[in-house]
Amino acid sequence: MSEPQDKISRKRVCVVVLNYRTPVLVADVLRTLDGQLDGDRACAVVIDNHSADGSEEKIRSFIEEANFVSWARVVGAGSNDGFSAGMNAGMRSTDAEYYVLLNSDTLVRPGAIAQILQDMEAHPDVGIGSPRLEWPDGTPQVSCFRDPSITSEFVSAASTGPITRLFQRRVVALRVSDAAIDIEWTSFACVVVRRGVIEQIGLMDEGYFMYFEDADYCRRAREAGFRVRHFPTSRVVHLRGGSSDVKSKQANRKRPPEYYYAARNRYFRKHYGLSGAVLANLGWTGGRGVHLLREVLLGAEPVSCEREWLDKWHGLFDFKS
Repeated sequence: MSEPQDKISRKRVCVVVLNYRTPVLVADVLRTLDGQLDGDRACAVVIDNHSADGSEEKIRSFIEEANFVSWARVVGAGSNDGFSAGMNAGMRSTDAEYYVLLNSDTLVRPGAIAQILQDMEAHPDVGIGSPRLEWPDGTPQVSCFRDPSITSEFVSAASTGPITRLFQRRVVALRVSDAAIDIEWTSFACVVVRRGVIEQIGLMDEGYFMYFEDADYCRRAREAGFRVRHFPTSRVVHLRGGSSDVKSKQANRKRPPEYYYAARNRYFRKHYGLSGAVLANLGWTGGRGVHLLREVLLGAEPVSCEREWLDKWHGLFDFKS
């Protein structure tokens, strides 16, 4: 019996690259995909999130000049509604069995696409898979995590050795693993989403502009019965900071943009309710108090960002599903 026509026309994999004013980075990541995708069963779609700086035209010209037109194309989103909305537009644009979601500040190591698809097919109950993220010199990055919780908010704000050791199993960031492991969520700088996940729980929540959408989507997938798994044999370079400056601002204790805290509050309201979100903020405040004592008494370096104590409360009571 022949396969249904929609099954025949479906791609095995669609790589979605999100661009916002980073055409040079997009060109670099497309170069690393050359030879890893063929136009028959695989493709790449670049979603330009209304850069309004000529990015869309530059990327389209690059694809034509590089002769990537058999497997790559660019689509203008028409508006910049954030990470989730852009990635959703890419997934809607192509019928595929697997979707590889990529930040523009990534470089895909040779063979990485084939390897992670092989890993996914060997584990049919895994709905979301992540490769190893690493620096250009091969040093691994932390990219796998536990769910954010009320306790983890207290631990991160306290940033104190004895407290961290006491609540080690609540610390969000997981240590780098050289073995494949099941995880609670992973960075969406690069991730593979199985079609079945989308069919069961839908696309990503567009209520998040940027950040926490990855934790939210993995949590929803797990609640639906899918596993989330890390496959470190597939490797992708993550340059970090090329598509967003939030991490650098946090590292320098500068004030992150409002959308970061809006996303955080949305996550806690959505998964813990209003009371849980309030407790998370109170937990963070308690932890901040612990560290403040260390700053005053021991001269410890501050770990909180500018106005963080206030920004965490902003918009907490304005949740919309």
